Amino acid sequence: MEALINLLLQFGDLNKQQIDLILSKASELSLRNEEYFSEAGKVPRYVGFVLEGVFRFCYYNNKGEEITNYFIDENNFVVDNQKFESQVEASEYIQAVTDCSILVFTKKDWDEISNTIVGFEMIKANIVKKCLTVAMERRSPLVSEDATTRYLSFLEAFPMLINRIPLSYIASYLGITQQSLSRIRKNIR
Repeated sequence: MEALINLLLQFGDLNKQQIDLILSKASELSLRNEEYFSEAGKVPRYVGFVLEGVFRFCYYNNKGEEITNYFIDENNFVVDNQKFESQVEASEYIQAVTDCSILVFTKKDWDEISNTIVGFEMIKANIVKKCLTVAMERRSPLVSEDATTRYLSFLEAFPMLINRIPLSYIASYLGITQQSLSRIRKNIR
């Protein structure tokens, strides 16, 4: 819980009473490897803060192939923010890649925090802005780089994930086959 508060305090000031309110609204949720935090076709139920574990955002393309879009690990928020805030059906999945422990807030509780704490909307907006900027910085090179460079960029962006998640998810994220990824890994050792 301390990590959550430390993150929030990077984006705005909160007093003890406000912090206590936030913590009172949080509940802990555990997900096993491969369980879904949010599913396409369903309205997202929670915004979560990852205490332990790794999640991936994924979807199915028009050929029915599963595409990994992004990874989220410890001390980050996990949510399909736009769909959660507007309470409409998600178009992608958020799946636990490892066993995960997260603090979750329901939409009702998240809104109550926003409506009670002056300035919390700005804290949320700044967190979303930072997350989008980081996501763009990590995703943009994947469009223009060759596969080896994309893999090296992945290692730089997600240094702690390489031994925690299946290579098939990494290959999907990089837009290459698992065989190509194995070849690249072999060549750079």
